[in-house]
Amino acid sequence: MSVILPGSTLGVMGGGQLGRMFVHAAQQMGYFTAVLDADVTSPAGLVSHHHVKTGYEDPQGLAELARLSAAVTTEFENVPSAALRTLAATRPVAPAGEAVAIAQDRVREKQHFQRCGVPCAPYAVIETPAQVAMVDASLFPGILKTSRLGYDGKGQARVANADELADAWAALGYAPCVLEQQLALVCELSVIVARGRDGQVVHLPPQRNLHRGGILAVTEVHEGNLPPAPASAAIAATKNIANGLGYVGVLCVEFFLLQDGSLVVNEMAPRPHNSGHYSMDACDASQFELQVRALAGLPLAQPRQHSPAIMLNLLGDLWFPQVAAGQGPAGAAAAPAVTPPWAQVLALPGAHLHLYGKQEARPGRKMGHLTLTGPDAASVRAVALQAAALLGIAPW
Repeated sequence: MSVILPGSTLGVMGGGQLGRMFVHAAQQMGYFTAVLDADVTSPAGLVSHHHVKTGYEDPQGLAELARLSAAVTTEFENVPSAALRTLAATRPVAPAGEAVAIAQDRVREKQHFQRCGVPCAPYAVIETPAQVAMVDASLFPGILKTSRLGYDGKGQARVANADELADAWAALGYAPCVLEQQLALVCELSVIVARGRDGQVVHLPPQRNLHRGGILAVTEVHEGNLPPAPASAAIAATKNIANGLGYVGVLCVEFFLLQDGSLVVNEMAPRPHNSGHYSMDACDASQFELQVRALAGLPLAQPRQHSPAIMLNLLGDLWFPQVAAGQGPAGAAAAPAVTPPWAQVLALPGAHLHLYGKQEARPGRKMGHLTLTGPDAASVRAVALQAAALLGIAPW
């Protein structure tokens, strides 16, 4: 494929915040953009040059996106892979539909990890009552996860024994699942790579992540955030996974660091990732610029981090402090939304606020992120804890 130069139009399937940040990066580099998303107020659609307001599988919408775009990417892993294959018949698409299809299915995903020589947690496939009855007792306690459409802790249940497994599977509607052994973790981490059509791979520094309620809460990226050996191993494993897919685009792979110092892979996301948002303020090339470069066939320069960084995820809960404090009704919908104290937060040194343009705050909804940067890890952490206190985010 020839290089797609600025002045062309780049398309994206999905209108969420990841699409919005891709659009901003593409526009900064001189590209026009087109977004396909049925939501007329989608964050990406509101800032794009073109907004195709249809569903992902609408033939006319796909044809219009292809007509407008020189190449197309995705910002959401649950975009139907068949729609990406349809677009690929006439336009370069990155990542490819097959790579997205593997990431959409936990069983296929784990099989791919194993083919690449990357260990994952012991697991069993749960698709029939017979498989439930045959689960090895060593997998308990475990986490039951739906094979498809699970994200941010959705479609998951912790189970301590066979009886709880049977009940949890019923509660998940007998959907195909995997049961993973629950492991003793030191921490969670992720690695983001970008891979070009020529096979060139670059990576961001490994990110140390803290999840709360299954949703990413805090990402820390600085010297010493992770032991050197597993950090290097995670980079190498992520590159193997991307190369094994023949991947083109930005890919995030999440890992668990175990108490014995070993790594196991958790899952992958065929797109930019929440844990890579700090790169917009702390690196000389963000994950979204890398996504633009990979899609357009431009060279992939190895990103360099110039500042230690901590990223705080800003969920809709922060707009309802009275509910969080137990002073309001149990349902935030009945409480008035209160704008967080942005002026106080932005008075802190090295504070970078990114809000996603969503018109309604709801508990659990990703409304934005705040990145704190500074001269060293200790000062960044101190300021991040001040910001967290102002916003009502629990310390870590």
